[in-house]
Amino acid sequence: MYLITIEGGDGSGKGIATKMLEEILLEEFTFSGIWVTGEPRRDHPLGKLAVDSVRTGDAGPVKEASLFAADRLDHSHAWILPRLNQGKAVISERNVHSSLVYQGIVGKIGLSEVARLNSAACIPDLCLWVDCDPIVALHRITHGTLREAVLDKQEYFETNELQQKIRVGYATLLGGEVPMPKPFNKGVVVGPILNDGTKADLRLKIQKEVRKFLHRHPIPLNIESEDVEHVMLEKALKGERGQTTLKVLDTSPKRSSKNWLHGEKPWQVMKHANSLYQEAYCAIPDDQAKNIPKSPISHTVISVIGTLSLLPGAEVSSLRKWFGPVRVVSSRHTHRMLKFFHEQSGWVRTHKPLKGKDAARSELRAEWQAFGRLGLVIWPLKEEFAKWQDENPEGQWRNSLSAIVGKNPSAEMVQTMEKCVARLEVLGSGMMDVVPPSNVDEFRKWWRQGPS
Repeated sequence: MYLITIEGGDGSGKGIATKMLEEILLEEFTFSGIWVTGEPRRDHPLGKLAVDSVRTGDAGPVKEASLFAADRLDHSHAWILPRLNQGKAVISERNVHSSLVYQGIVGKIGLSEVARLNSAACIPDLCLWVDCDPIVALHRITHGTLREAVLDKQEYFETNELQQKIRVGYATLLGGEVPMPKPFNKGVVVGPILNDGTKADLRLKIQKEVRKFLHRHPIPLNIESEDVEHVMLEKALKGERGQTTLKVLDTSPKRSSKNWLHGEKPWQVMKHANSLYQEAYCAIPDDQAKNIPKSPISHTVISVIGTLSLLPGAEVSSLRKWFGPVRVVSSRHTHRMLKFFHEQSGWVRTHKPLKGKDAARSELRAEWQAFGRLGLVIWPLKEEFAKWQDENPEGQWRNSLSAIVGKNPSAEMVQTMEKCVARLEVLGSGMMDVVPPSNVDEFRKWWRQGPS
């Protein structure tokens, strides 16, 4: 879903930073996979051409930049984009910013020309710029553990003078002294992250910046997050059909993948769920309430309850895997919300095996499946629904969608509702043998009258 790049001169610590970033993403976040790559691709014909052009020096700066761009374009569309569309994170050690610095600034062909050559390539969502003293960097390259790793790269790093120019180039571009050329100005650049201490120090710095970026839930630059959600929802539904529910409830849950509305209208489901959630929320102590969303129409609540509505039951690690990168919630907060749903609202039953070391597993009670699935349907509109609820605490849920949308919805609002319609194509209308809405007008009717 996100392309995260590690940049900096050789010897700055990009390799170890890449490994640290991979570990952090695996430990803390819920991408469907983490893939590590790098540029230029020395095992690909296009990447080899780019490297050879620098090594021989015969190509000239413009052709050299063109060869690097050709490798990057192929890498972007044939390798990176397919993984981003599946909800994976791609970490690239070097990417377009290297070309902007090496060919655009140090090679003096200009930032605009390099940007033009690379304009169809993926845009890094986040660039982590790692830096260290160039004397130290050159020492790392020519001595110790880095020497063998860069013997085939020596064409770039022959002198301390060149190292100084490269470092100045990164500071000029990534430090903001000159504007980042379009379209690469859309991405976030963080740095310099100084690699001047211990490995633990560097890891903490990277962890801090990655958390800050991902906790904002930024819109991905290269793919549509809705496409990722469709992939994740379809996978969960396919898995649901092949699994059985947990034997932890007093009665067998009567859950249905087709009749998930249980004969109710969507607005009735939301009204009932909101009423019971508010009742449970008001019953918890103030010191606990500050960590629980005030409304059920929130990222956290819909992520947890919505995902559980797709699964027969799951322990926290498995549940978070099914969140994917769009519905991501931290492990700590997931535990907190499951405890609230189990103890206060009764929506979730959490069962700890009497024997063995298996982790506690949680299952959504059948009567809350409708709210979970409905929350996933209206996910693109959740902020609008939450705002309406806050401004109209006594408002009629039957009229909520009409109030949010208005008589003449904007093009942006229509587009958002179309995302809800597309989700219904995956999740179904909520009633067996009834086709889901196919346009926004049918969606509005579905909200008020139910499937028909």
